[in-house]
Amino acid sequence: MFKELRPAALAFVVLTLITGIVYPLIVTAFAQLFPNKAAGSVIEVNGKAVGSELIGQPFSDPKYFWSRPSATSPQPYNGAASSGSNLGPTNKALRDAVAERLKQFDQKPVPADLVTASASGLDPHISPEAAQYQISRVAKARGMDEGKIRSLVEQFTESRTLGVLGEPRVNVLKLNLALDALK
Repeated sequence: MFKELRPAALAFVVLTLITGIVYPLIVTAFAQLFPNKAAGSVIEVNGKAVGSELIGQPFSDPKYFWSRPSATSPQPYNGAASSGSNLGPTNKALRDAVAERLKQFDQKPVPADLVTASASGLDPHISPEAAQYQISRVAKARGMDEGKIRSLVEQFTESRTLGVLGEPRVNVLKLNLALDALK
């Protein structure tokens, strides 16, 4: 009987050392190469955390660029509840939600990412088209020149990752912080 238990006990000890000690140490050491990413990509202003590059935030004031709607609940942009709505284009609840969101926009057509949630419900980015769409409202609310805001949007437009992955995008929090810094 001990003859069969010895290899099992040895495998248990070796795997515990590898998966419980060695692997976590390697991952932790690797994370130190990217401390900002490992800490959640927190954005700070004057030493105070104001958000993350990776998780969207609700903005509703006309002087700010608005984010994509969030599909998380019970609270919007809840990182602990990340999930898509899983509602298809023919679903009445989705159509009603989009129709309700469309009411806040005077000018039509509205870019889709301003009225539909992302797959995670937490996307911090909008398309450059969605940012361009909002320039006149933001400029009017701030009493600023549209050209100045347009150049700021262009400055904060990120290109495709590695030139081929994803789509061009604008991080709404970074853009809004840059707007606030202009004054």
